[in-house]
Amino acid sequence: MTNPAATLSTPDTHLTRSDRCDRCGAQAFIRVQLPAGGELLFCAHHGKQYEGKLRELDATIVDETDSLEP
Repeated sequence: MTNPAATLSTPDTHLTRSDRCDRCGAQAFIRVQLPAGGELLFCAHHGKQYEGKLRELDATIVDETDSLEP
């Protein structure tokens, strides 16, 4: 279900520790650009939870969860 055109591997600016999830307030690792304009930030959990719907909307998803430390 991955759409490479809708997922960017290198964002213009990286998310920082001060960027917070719009759903729960945890540190954001996923930035979403909506086609109609606007931006959403999500933690890894909520980003994965809403990924399917966001892809249906053709949102651009920048996933920085690879920067999470084990």
